[in-house]
Amino acid sequence: MAAKGKPSEAGKARTLSVVDNRTGKQYELPIEHDTVRAIDLRQIKVDPADFGMMSYDPAFMNTAACKSTVTFIDGEKGILRYRGYPIDQLAERRTYLEVAYLLMNGDLPTEAQLNEWTRGIDTHSTLHPSLTHIIDGFPPDAHAMGVFVSTLAALSTLYPEAKQISDPEARQAAAYRLLATGPTLAAFAYRHAIGKPYIHPDPSLSYAGNVLRMMFGDPDVSPAPDPVLERALDVLFILHADHEQNCSANAM
Repeated sequence: MAAKGKPSEAGKARTLSVVDNRTGKQYELPIEHDTVRAIDLRQIKVDPADFGMMSYDPAFMNTAACKSTVTFIDGEKGILRYRGYPIDQLAERRTYLEVAYLLMNGDLPTEAQLNEWTRGIDTHSTLHPSLTHIIDGFPPDAHAMGVFVSTLAALSTLYPEAKQISDPEARQAAAYRLLATGPTLAAFAYRHAIGKPYIHPDPSLSYAGNVLRMMFGDPDVSPAPDPVLERALDVLFILHADHEQNCSANAM
């Protein structure tokens, strides 16, 4: 959950007054973006030797973990925005790759930017051979999610430059690689689990179309994916896009 920003009214103090009825002491806690820092509660003690008060919030039901310029969500009001854009507009008018660009860069792409973005992803879609060997090494009854997570983690050993998080070019390459190889790894893990041969990405297909074919297609036949399923999957990716990219985009 991200802290939400709301301008404070002029002249009003941005603090929260808290009285500890155990000691009668009053504390002033700074307010920022309608939140108070949990660490500020540590000053509230009955005895100087105490550890200090802590917040208790099982399941993060009312705790902001970061300040985000990427996503705003208000579940009670049914509001979800990516970079200020309402999710319904994005799901209705845009593709997943356009939304991925928006989350990573802050604005929707122009046609030229989208073409460059798509080419960058396509050039990283072929899996490193060692990743296929890793998948083949798992027993057939291994859970597909475990196989996927393991091979995804292995990317860091194949591309150590991804650790250079302060380098814009390294971050860009990592974004391309994750967007490109994530679906392929997931599809290969699934095909391994059901005992079917792998189907490699087809650059002529859309992002969602590739996922459908790699997971459920016949390697000897290359039919166009069902356009209804293809669009439905693309919208599903849009609705979950910030889960994958919120942290990466904030780091930029």
